Amino acid sequence: MRITGGSWRGRRLLSPDDPRARPTTERVREAWMNIVRDRLPGARCVDLFAGTGAMGLEALSRGAASCDFVELYQHNLTALGRNLEALGVEHARMFRADALRFAAKLERLAYDVAFADPPYTTRHAGRVADLFRRRPFARILGVEHDVKEDVGDGDHRRYGTTVLTFLEAPDTHGS
Repeated sequence: MRITGGSWRGRRLLSPDDPRARPTTERVREAWMNIVRDRLPGARCVDLFAGTGAMGLEALSRGAASCDFVELYQHNLTALGRNLEALGVEHARMFRADALRFAAKLERLAYDVAFADPPYTTRHAGRVADLFRRRPFARILGVEHDVKEDVGDGDHRRYGTTVLTFLEAPDTHGS
């Protein structure tokens, strides 16, 4: 797995040796980044269900100011920490936490851009979308999910059996 664009384009990322892991393909990551490209310069980002951090690292590579990585499993956090160190990332924090619980505690618009790539078997994509609809914790949320999972209304982009759904916080007088 490698970074697809920005200042770290082509740099390889460490992945844990875990057969349960389903990293986002480079094609889908690149499409995701192209969709949010104009929002990344200077953005505060959060990578929920971060795994080894590929989404957040892509955002930082493309000019995001900072990224918080939220991951529950230690073997993924270990790989993420090594990726941050190898790239010399300075403006990042790692949280060992359940991503849904973490998101549920966030203030409204705590971040500019949020990425969520939960395991397909958990149905968490719909849950994180519902949390966002109740209290948008970012200006925009992108959720990756299987084509079979209905996450409700949003801007849906399909890539084979993978869907990226984007939700935006309602505009409240420029806040």
